[in-house]
Amino acid sequence: MKEKIVPSAWLEEEGRRLDCGPHLSGAMEAKVLLGNLRAKKDPLQCLTRDGIDGIFHAGREGRRYVLNEAHGAPFLGSTDILAADLSFVPLISKAQAASTPKFAIEQNWTLITRSGTVGRMAFARPDMHGMACSEHVLRVAPDQSKVPAGYLFAYLSGRFGVPLIVGGTYGSIIQHIEPAHIANLPVPRLGDRVEKPAHEKVIEAAKLRSQYQTQVRTATRNLFESVGLEDITSGTWHNETPDRGFVRKLCSAASLRAINFNPRFVQLCESVRAQSWRPLGELCKPGTLHRSGRYKRIDADPEYSYQLIGQKEIFWLRPEGRWIAKKSVGDDVLVESGTTLVAAQGTLGESELYCRAEFVWGVALKAAYSEHLLRVVSDETVMPRGCLFAFMRSETAFRMLRSISMGTKLQDHHPEYLQALPIPYPEKRTREEIHELVVDAYEKRHRSVRLEDEAVALVERAIDGGA
Repeated sequence: MKEKIVPSAWLEEEGRRLDCGPHLSGAMEAKVLLGNLRAKKDPLQCLTRDGIDGIFHAGREGRRYVLNEAHGAPFLGSTDILAADLSFVPLISKAQAASTPKFAIEQNWTLITRSGTVGRMAFARPDMHGMACSEHVLRVAPDQSKVPAGYLFAYLSGRFGVPLIVGGTYGSIIQHIEPAHIANLPVPRLGDRVEKPAHEKVIEAAKLRSQYQTQVRTATRNLFESVGLEDITSGTWHNETPDRGFVRKLCSAASLRAINFNPRFVQLCESVRAQSWRPLGELCKPGTLHRSGRYKRIDADPEYSYQLIGQKEIFWLRPEGRWIAKKSVGDDVLVESGTTLVAAQGTLGESELYCRAEFVWGVALKAAYSEHLLRVVSDETVMPRGCLFAFMRSETAFRMLRSISMGTKLQDHHPEYLQALPIPYPEKRTREEIHELVVDAYEKRHRSVRLEDEAVALVERAIDGGA
């Protein structure tokens, strides 16, 4: 519960609004600081294409989702814009995307979540260009003849811009912002000595993320090609014969669930086993390939705690999590460098994250990870960890992992079938090259986050200094 005493003048300035939003968000403090700033300040709508028309969302429209890539366009929801890997976002009909031009986003735009959790932001990187995006995301299209796009993002996503955006929300249960709410948001003009380097850092960060995306896809493709295989697509999977009316002779009573023996899964496994392969259990360190223990989560200050990342946030560029006391959990909430974490509990909906994989490297090792994530830790003398991840992130692995599900509402992986899952096994040199490609991709991803942080810090220091 938050409490705050505010001057009555603030109530007058906010049009006598009595809801807590603008007062608890820090928006008023930001306005006061910006008001005392010597630098010129332009309203946001004066820096966007065609004025206020450069701040917009797609509008409400029924979405026609498709499963086949040939007929679909990638569609980013309000959570998807926070993700690092955009390979597996849902698809909407290409015809619908083409008929609604406002769906499409362009690189160098600032994207802002505008409903529910308001104020989360992403900078549209090159590989986002042309993708469709939800009406729950506000687009800020800068006029780059008036303001550097990267600088505008660094300001809006910092501790001055975010409170002003969040402070403009309305609604009691589900909050929203509209273009008019931020059209006059003040943007300080800090000159080339601040705006240019901030812009360059953000642009470089965006390029690095696109390179990361290209490299992890390349690593997966190289792995399959090295053993004479090709990764499937979601369209390929759904175009196969439906899993109805098949017969299987069971050799054990480990499972009687039809999904564990479906023809598409059996065919996938047979295609992998027809080439060079090893079972997953043989590739992993003894005692791994399991989820962590369950612990009572006790909140604590960051100095005495771990940031606990769940199976939704792990796929974000900047994972968020609550801070839990180190003394309340075991060491198994931490993972080794190069661990592949797989979302291990969930439902079988097409857009659900259940069975998607992430690679833990660099700064990500500082966090703790929840019991809902499967730990896949390869024995590096058998298979480099980046190489194993290149397979685990594939559509083939995703469909195979889902096919060994057990449970009722929340699914989990059948431990016996998990150990036996066939994994492509290329020659040693290829395994090492794929590992190095994945590691370099994640180094670029983490560097991109640092560059954005540096850009934001540069802008904030300039404002604090009264530039």
